[in-house]
Amino acid sequence: MLGLAAAGAQAQQLPLWELGAGAAALSFPAYRGSNERRFWLLPVPYIIYRGEFLQADERRMRGLFYHTDRAELDVSINGSVPVDSSKNDARRGMPDLDATLEIGPGLNLELLETADRGTRLELRLPLRAAFASNNLAHVRHVGWVFQPQLNADVRDPLGFAGWKLGLLAGPVFSDRRYNRYFYGVEPAFATALRPAYSAGGGYGGVQMIGALSKRYREFWVGAFVKWDSLHGAAFADSPLVRDRQGVAAGFSIAWILGESKARVDVTR
Repeated sequence: MLGLAAAGAQAQQLPLWELGAGAAALSFPAYRGSNERRFWLLPVPYIIYRGEFLQADERRMRGLFYHTDRAELDVSINGSVPVDSSKNDARRGMPDLDATLEIGPGLNLELLETADRGTRLELRLPLRAAFASNNLAHVRHVGWVFQPQLNADVRDPLGFAGWKLGLLAGPVFSDRRYNRYFYGVEPAFATALRPAYSAGGGYGGVQMIGALSKRYREFWVGAFVKWDSLHGAAFADSPLVRDRQGVAAGFSIAWILGESKARVDVTR
């Protein structure tokens, strides 16, 4: 690994927690590979927590089990929204897709950090188990996802003071059970335009995400765009894959309502 951080870098004194509330506008495909889009306008909380174990910022929440100057072991979380098959042309007549939660360990390795800590590059190696549920009374395991990613965080990009730029890219690998849940077509649900299909496991495409945000004194703004490609994926030939690439985007704004009096040292 290549490290360029200065050993004597100064820590910042920041609030242990910050709370706020706002709204987000999101546009994304109904599921990866769908040619139909969904638009959501919804309220969102703004939660910052800088604890020793539990940490949360504008982009993710995690439990930090172990860390050194160059490596971290945390909890990785992802998921998907439910899909009503009666409102989706490709899945019409099939069972609905329940919302999924993916959770598992993630190993993060620092590859580079500049002396002023303005730019940081890391390799993330999350392995997550996926669970589907339409209510908390019935939860079932639907497979595994491995998603190695390169992540770059840049402060004050191109000299724009106070802004933060995040760039993330990497392939997706998922097992047979996971791919069958999203892309398999049982013979009972096959039609003339939707033949039966049994998805295999393996490579699941590639994703690239860019996010930009800025914290002002009384509010926070952020936006993201994600490009998703299924070209070469193990399930790319599924009749449920109507578009082998897709774009998701979103914008959010939140007002800061309060912060703790307690301060903690933050070096990143």
